[in-house]
Amino acid sequence: MTPKIKFIDLFCGIGGIRLGMERAGFECVFSCDINSECRKTYLANFDEYPLGDIKDISEKIIPSYDVLCAGFPCQPFSASGRQKGFDDDRGTLFFDICRIIKETQPKVVLLENVKNLIYHDGKRTLSIILERLKELGYTPEWRLLNAVDFGMPQNRERIIIVASKSKCFDFNMVKTQKRTVLADFIDERGNFEFLGVDEYTLIENPITQKKSGLCFVGYRNKNIRKAGVRPGTLHLSRVHRQTNRIHSVTGSIPTLTSQETSGRYFIMLLDKRVRKLSLDECFRIMGFPRNFKRLSAHTEQYKQMGNSVCVPMITAVADSIREQYFKENFVYDTYRLVAGNL
Repeated sequence: MTPKIKFIDLFCGIGGIRLGMERAGFECVFSCDINSECRKTYLANFDEYPLGDIKDISEKIIPSYDVLCAGFPCQPFSASGRQKGFDDDRGTLFFDICRIIKETQPKVVLLENVKNLIYHDGKRTLSIILERLKELGYTPEWRLLNAVDFGMPQNRERIIIVASKSKCFDFNMVKTQKRTVLADFIDERGNFEFLGVDEYTLIENPITQKKSGLCFVGYRNKNIRKAGVRPGTLHLSRVHRQTNRIHSVTGSIPTLTSQETSGRYFIMLLDKRVRKLSLDECFRIMGFPRNFKRLSAHTEQYKQMGNSVCVPMITAVADSIREQYFKENFVYDTYRLVAGNL
């Protein structure tokens, strides 16, 4: 029997990339992450305790594999962070990925990061990454993908880089999914946190943005400086951006971020009531299954979820990697989490 195609899971977090790769039939043979809370969650779900800091890991101990996967730290490049890039110690971790690639020579490299990586430092950061991959003998291709195009009601744009020595990866072969809305993912029962009618303001004639699917309908009432604010633009104040905005369940939700550790994602239900998304719903909107085990405190879980990936997006890319590079010698694993388990 032909063995499965193997991958390694660097900066594995709680296992979002692993879930996506395994759903496409790949087998994980190695994982690492510096965060001890993430490693505990990973162990609970995959029966494997990842190694720690990649800087302390010798590339010589990594077993034979075919695909290197790495959702390397995005904070140095994120628009919501300080954007220090390679001047941040976490930004230099990309070169540890290169060290491992050089020694282990995988057939395919799959990297994931935030949208702002494209523009960071006048686009020089992305150029350095692509050039380094070329120096290692790989031909890299990249594209900005959005979770809303993979069946998740979340405007979450991420850059995906696929590099190979054999041929260019064709992103046009990655299969998208029909768009969904928040109403399909929320629970009818639960211990929800509702806002009182005096705690928010709805706007007139909200419009759903076609590209993102966002339908901004209102904002939480906050005491802010009003002097100099033009009439009708109060909701555009920085205080009301993202974490204080309210979105309709007839559309999607903005990017769920690791910085929002209190989970201030507010939605308006079809009956016009306003409440916060539950932690369960947030994980579901990332594509994690209902039976995914979560061990950490709620604030840590929000951070873990925000640092993870849209699982169905990774599955779609993995499916295409399989078709483009491993089709002839691939044995498909009949295990795949069904939509009903989401």
